[in-house]
Amino acid sequence: MEKFVTLNNYQVSQELYEFVNQDVLPGTGLKSDQFWKDFEYTIRSFVPENEQLLTQRKKLQEQIDTWHKASKGSFNINQYKTFLEDIGYIESQTEDFTINTKNIDEEMALQAGPQLVVPLTNARYALNAANARWGSLYDALYGTNIISEEDGADIQNQYNPVRGDKVIATAKDYLDRAVPLKDASHKDVDAYTIVNGQLSAALSNGETTGLNDPSQFIGFQGDADNATAFLLKNNHLHLEIQIDYDDPIGKTDKAGVKDILVESAITTIIDCEDSVTAVDAEDKVQVYRNWLGLMKGDLSETFTKDGKTVTRTLNPDRTYQDPHGSHFSLSGRSLMLIRNVGHLMTTDAVIDENGKEIPEGLLDGIMTSLIAKHDLLQNGTYQNSSEGSIYIVKPKMHGSKEVAFTNEFFSKVEDMLDLDRHTLKVGVMDEERRTSLNLENCIREVKDRVVFINTGFLDRTGDEIHTSMEAGPMIRKKDMKSSQWLDSYEKSNVKAGLDSGFQNRAQIGKGMWAMPDLMKEMMEQKIGHLKAGANTAWVPSPTAATLHALHYHQVDIGGVQEQLKGETDHYVDKMLQIPIVENPAWSNEDIQQELDNNAQGILGYVVRWVEQGVGSSKVPDINDVALMEDRATLRISSQHMANWLHHGICSKDQVEETLKRMAKVVDKQNEGDPNYRAMSDNYDQSVAFQAARDLVFKGAEQPNGYTEPILHRRRQEVKSLIATKK
Repeated sequence: MEKFVTLNNYQVSQELYEFVNQDVLPGTGLKSDQFWKDFEYTIRSFVPENEQLLTQRKKLQEQIDTWHKASKGSFNINQYKTFLEDIGYIESQTEDFTINTKNIDEEMALQAGPQLVVPLTNARYALNAANARWGSLYDALYGTNIISEEDGADIQNQYNPVRGDKVIATAKDYLDRAVPLKDASHKDVDAYTIVNGQLSAALSNGETTGLNDPSQFIGFQGDADNATAFLLKNNHLHLEIQIDYDDPIGKTDKAGVKDILVESAITTIIDCEDSVTAVDAEDKVQVYRNWLGLMKGDLSETFTKDGKTVTRTLNPDRTYQDPHGSHFSLSGRSLMLIRNVGHLMTTDAVIDENGKEIPEGLLDGIMTSLIAKHDLLQNGTYQNSSEGSIYIVKPKMHGSKEVAFTNEFFSKVEDMLDLDRHTLKVGVMDEERRTSLNLENCIREVKDRVVFINTGFLDRTGDEIHTSMEAGPMIRKKDMKSSQWLDSYEKSNVKAGLDSGFQNRAQIGKGMWAMPDLMKEMMEQKIGHLKAGANTAWVPSPTAATLHALHYHQVDIGGVQEQLKGETDHYVDKMLQIPIVENPAWSNEDIQQELDNNAQGILGYVVRWVEQGVGSSKVPDINDVALMEDRATLRISSQHMANWLHHGICSKDQVEETLKRMAKVVDKQNEGDPNYRAMSDNYDQSVAFQAARDLVFKGAEQPNGYTEPILHRRRQEVKSLIATKK
């Protein structure tokens, strides 16, 4: 039973209260009594508007549903657009403006590069992500399918020199593209030295050359006459050629190169939202405690790997000497952003005088900002933001009024915590249809604190399906990526950012590569995000970050954005093209295949979320291909099945049968997990199976198609059962 502390009119979880008082407030300059008074006043001030915004979402959805029902068989895009404008779903266009955000770290403003998203509930993963600022290119190539296993280059239990030679050759090919030598290849180098403050390369043919652009050499480690590393820079990103003739790899290389270190995950979103399973006060404190550890630099995690005990901590900064003898350092860690939850969910960590839970997003905003104040005051071992900013990603906002609400709330939090105005920066997730259609207005509302907009195909598709639930049956899920609305949405996002002055000032981001084991395919496709004008994109692992970073050496993002600036195309009409099929002609086999795919994905993710509290992980799909899954992927699959069920493409009995059959598939895929509880042993008693079932059969009635209400309720049920057994 949760214990509470009574503060004025609010009940605060004792665990949260003690954590804040004992671990967070000391060192912030804030006193406990005043903090909790301000806390209650701030929450109370914003709860009514939070509720009004959610009521408006529901009202708009009801109006849209009614319109589609009345327009069955006579849909007209112009009438539809006029209707959406009349009800305020499409807002009036704003005048031109330019964002005016100050004190932005270079990682957000100038450096284009990969971005990780990591669940804050898992300290080890969070540390790995924060430390992914630098990654071994040799390791990334050796351990992935970038390098073919043909001709004896297979991955073995021990180091395979044949594969190693391919790795080294491939890595030096990348060097030739990013930091080319004049009239030579890095493969031809016998030795790297520093001559007259420049990088010099002695070649196998006896000649000497240097970099095609000498300014790319910016520093070294060790002695100038015997450097152990050479630091190079291209497109604002760093590469480090590491030298060690005694190293097992270095001694096989004529130049003594033991590895090439790549500046990789420039920024990382530390996530309190889609990838975590924080459903009660206990979970929220765990999330906040890990965030405190990251901000103070003392987070650690001890685990066993390959039979050895390993303790993971944050990496220190990397130090160098420039060619003129001055010393400097580069951050050893990714710049960390914190993603709060959206406006929808409430939390039992704090209860008001009427016994109601408070909005979880308001709690997150205060607590994560309070904790990050330690970074601003330099209370920890390391510094996250050198510019004195706190970066908060705010997801799942619908339209400019919700963004304005966030802006107003952030101002109040700044006052409450004695922070300068606009210390709290905001990243606006462009993942809801009403935000996509009104993105310029949304940006305008936070023009003095915005640092980030990001497309999110997965959530955006889920919202597309739910918003137009009554319009008709949706196209197959695999066809969504080639649909007109999606292409227009992606282009519109970039255009809105550039028109608002994001270039060299803020991030324009793209979504996740969801297949962490298919790196060759990622390298072939994900470069398209850069060519579309995005200066960051999500990757599923530190290894993927190291590989994706190579794209940013190949493409000059500034040049791409310069070409795209001033584009006159408008995308609203194209984004309103609803991806439905007027006269479905799918075969029974096509329908069943779609149902199988969706059901297996839902069950594979939900069973880990509900039963084990795992919010994001590699989940094998129906073809046993590992996919990174979170609530956004779940939202698409559950909404898609709900839509087809709603329009009679499939029957309730067919869906029931599919779910049960796919539960057996998922059980089989997880049979090696000793903590796994099979769903098919007893469907009625399996909380996970019932959660998956609810997501489909109750999907049409969920607010905006979100999965959180059902998942949270079912996870709480499992935790209660576990507590009872104890």
